[in-house]
Amino acid sequence: MAKYIDTHVHFYDEAFLGEEDAAIARSIEAGVGIMIQPDVDSKERDRMIEISQRYPGTLYTMLGLYPGSVDENWEKEVEMYMERMGIRPVAIGEIGLDYHYSADSAELQKKALREQFRIASELDLPVNIHLRDATDDFFKVLEDCRHMGLRGNLHAFSGSYETFCRIQRYGDWSVGIGGVLTFKKSKLAEVVRQIPLDRILLETDAPYLTPVPHRGERNESTYIPLIAAKIAELKQIDLEEVAQVTTDNATRLFRLK
Repeated sequence: MAKYIDTHVHFYDEAFLGEEDAAIARSIEAGVGIMIQPDVDSKERDRMIEISQRYPGTLYTMLGLYPGSVDENWEKEVEMYMERMGIRPVAIGEIGLDYHYSADSAELQKKALREQFRIASELDLPVNIHLRDATDDFFKVLEDCRHMGLRGNLHAFSGSYETFCRIQRYGDWSVGIGGVLTFKKSKLAEVVRQIPLDRILLETDAPYLTPVPHRGERNESTYIPLIAAKIAELKQIDLEEVAQVTTDNATRLFRLK
């Protein structure tokens, strides 16, 4: 079993173009034996799948439509990723709601989210949630879909402990903790102290949100141990415990072999 699992990394992003193999090799050397790539939309999907297929048993793949990619053609986009289900995704993601720049597409985003919740439920797959400045609407949709028996994680979690407790009312839900935890002015540290370790997943969201002391550089899965070390420091537990429990959490949620 991998010592660490990065549950959210975009090696297909143009920031890695021509350098993804070296970054993956460094990550494996750092003890990150499994890395999961979330889907965004049809523009980048083929490259994502191609990279994952080069590393069977190490790179895994999700399928989904990112909220920032939702427009009037969202149903066609969903159809396009459903045609790729033969790759056996480990989750439907990253999906969700994002009103940060504009809420103009809010209604379309909610429709797309409901449909993707239905797909996840039908296929018995977890969901990987991108949520930004839309918490109330997200929980309204989740409540409407309570009967679906959904499970999943809130990716790049930066919410309150109250939000964490709220998501627990809906079944098997975890939170993805990344580099923001290491930022000097981050309020996430106090929240992470309260969240049980068995509800935490490690992630980078590379190439974004690089942890200290590499902030400002391109992120990669190699830095997962830095995030794990910060969690160990905050919870005053051994680093090996953080590695073992978070790996077990990811293995269970995504049903990794």
